[in-house]
Amino acid sequence: MSTPSSPAPGAVPAARRSLAPDLARGLMLLVIATVHAHMFRIAVGGNAGYSLDGPLDTAATAAVALFAENRGYPMFAALFGYGLAQIALRRTAEGREWPWVRRLLRRRGRWLVAIGLAHGILIFFGDIIAVYGLIALLFAGVMRWTDRRLLATALAWGSAGTLAYAAVNGLAMGAAVEGATVASPLDDLVMRVVMVPFFVPLLIVISVFPFMAGVWAARRRLLEEPERHRAFLTRLAAIGIPAAVVGGVPYMLTTIEVWQPAAPVAAGVFWLHMLVGYAGGFGYAALIALVALRVGDRRGPIVTALAATGQRSMTSYLLQSVAWLVLMPAYTLGLAAELGDAAAVGIGAAVWLATVVLADLMRRAGFKQGPAEWFLRRMTYGTPVKARQEAKEGASA
Repeated sequence: MSTPSSPAPGAVPAARRSLAPDLARGLMLLVIATVHAHMFRIAVGGNAGYSLDGPLDTAATAAVALFAENRGYPMFAALFGYGLAQIALRRTAEGREWPWVRRLLRRRGRWLVAIGLAHGILIFFGDIIAVYGLIALLFAGVMRWTDRRLLATALAWGSAGTLAYAAVNGLAMGAAVEGATVASPLDDLVMRVVMVPFFVPLLIVISVFPFMAGVWAARRRLLEEPERHRAFLTRLAAIGIPAAVVGGVPYMLTTIEVWQPAAPVAAGVFWLHMLVGYAGGFGYAALIALVALRVGDRRGPIVTALAATGQRSMTSYLLQSVAWLVLMPAYTLGLAAELGDAAAVGIGAAVWLATVVLADLMRRAGFKQGPAEWFLRRMTYGTPVKARQEAKEGASA
C-alpha cells in the first residue's frame, strides 16, 4: 500500500522538534567552549599550568573543574546516542528493514568520521565528531539489543574506559600537551597530526557508556516526553548534579594546587572526577528537560536562540574551533600566552555567545539547518529527490 505523499527522510521539521534536546545541546556548547578556552592556555600557549593569578583566576579554575570539565562531553555523547536511536526508531516505524536502517546509521557514521578527521587535522586536535562517527560504525548494532544487555555493556565501558583514560592521562597526555608552544602553522599541523590518533581512541572508550545510555533514554522518549518522566528526571537532576560537584572536589583541589597528591593518587582522583562527571552530564540533561517542560510553548527570544544553536550544534562546535584557531596560537592573535584563567573562561563564553547569535540569525533568515548539518544530511540521505523516492518505495510493499 502506498501513501499519496511521503515525506523525505531526514531532519524533523522545526515546528515538530522537541525543545529539550536542542536546548541541552545549545547550553552544553557553553560548557564545551569554556573548557576548551581554559585548556588552550596550556595546549598552545607555552604555559606550564593554570595561571591561578589571584582569587578570580582561582575561582574560575575551581568552577571549571567542578561544573564543566568532563561534564559536557558525557551529555553530548548521550545526546548523540539519543539522536541516532531516534533515527533508527523513526526509520523502523516507516517500515524499513533492519539491514537498511543499519546501512543508514553506518553511512552517517562514515561521514561523521570524514568531517571529524578533517576538523581534527586542520583545526582542532581534540575533535569529537570523528569519535561519534566511529561509535556509530562500531555500535550501530546496539539498536537491536535488549535493555539489559545494553545497560550491562554500558556500565562495563563506563568503568573500564574511564580507568584506562585516567591512567593514560596521568602519563602520556600531560607530557604531550602541557607547556607546548605552537609557533607556526606547520608546528600546529604536525601537533594535530600526532595528537588526533592519540585522542580518538581515548575519547571513544569514555564515550561508549553515555552513548548507550542515550540509546536507552531514546527508547523511553525521556527528552521528547518529559511530562511522562517528570519524577525520574527530577531524581536524576537532584542526585546527579550534586554528586558531580561533591565528587569533583578532590580534583578541583589539585587543579588550584591546594593539594598535590602522588601520581597514583592523582590518577585515582581524576578517575573519580570522570565517573561523577557522567552523573553530572546526565543530571544537566535531566534538569534542562525539566526546564523545557516548564517553558512549554512559551519560548522567549533567549530560549529560541539557544534551541536554534542546539539545532545547529555541529556548525556551532566547528565555529568554536575556528575561533580558537584565530584567537589562541602565537602565529595568529596569540591570546593563549597572554590570558589568565578567568579571562580565558570569559573568552570561551564570548565565543559561545557569538555562535548563539549566528545560529539565531540563520534561523531568522529561514535556514532550517547550519551548513554542517545540511552537508551531513545530504551525504547521509542523498539529494531530496532521491530521498523522497526511497521514502515512497519504503512506504509501499
